[in-house]
Amino acid sequence: MNSEVKSAGRVLDILEYMAGRREAVALSQIVRDLTLPKSSAHGLVQTLAARGHLVQDSTGRYMLVEAGRHGFPFRRHEEPLVVKAMPFMERLRDESGETVLLSAMNAHCDVRRLAKCVSRQPIRYDVNLDAAIVAYCTAMGRVLLAHAPNQTLEDYLSRVQFLSYTPYTNTNLQEIRDILVKVRLDGYAVNDQEFVTGSTGIAMPVFDAAGHVVAALNLGTLTSRYIERREALLSMLRKTADDISRSLGYTAKP
Repeated sequence: MNSEVKSAGRVLDILEYMAGRREAVALSQIVRDLTLPKSSAHGLVQTLAARGHLVQDSTGRYMLVEAGRHGFPFRRHEEPLVVKAMPFMERLRDESGETVLLSAMNAHCDVRRLAKCVSRQPIRYDVNLDAAIVAYCTAMGRVLLAHAPNQTLEDYLSRVQFLSYTPYTNTNLQEIRDILVKVRLDGYAVNDQEFVTGSTGIAMPVFDAAGHVVAALNLGTLTSRYIERREALLSMLRKTADDISRSLGYTAKP
């Protein structure tokens, strides 16, 4: 077996190993468990981290980016975004006790989840990364629509079919337009049981160095917990979204 094939096999071994881990793991443990040479293991792990498949926590341990568990490959421009955001998302998950999601939108207003950090509480909000997202009635979707170019938004609103997913879903076009204006002014969006009964999501934009919105950061929780902790959750979410934006080179305008 030549060296390139051997390296490919080791990459797959590492990915399969990490997919079975729910907690971060040190390089020394990866080397020990997979019986790999430390020098080559370090290079392979660093490559996987650079490509957005693994991230390091504050202690230098590695974990698989959640998207990798679902066969959900990143587009190239999404890799550095997830790598930068993941440590902040983990911190927000631990501080808030709630589930944290990161999503992006393409030019056709298709929204997809890039990463998640799931709450450790016994009763919690969770969703598969590849599950469908409806932009007009979810917090993440509203943030991304609110910051989309005007023509992109108009094209979306002209073709979308407004369906009711719960008794609380707003399907009125003018009211949705008003909601998106308010989202841009307020700096955050709320989905209060409009997509899943009993769950509430709040989301804020993530900016890149050029000041463009490249993602939406979302906290998903039970509606009862949101009502009890609304201001605290908004404050934690705002700080984290700002921290991620700054890590991407964004400097807020006065």
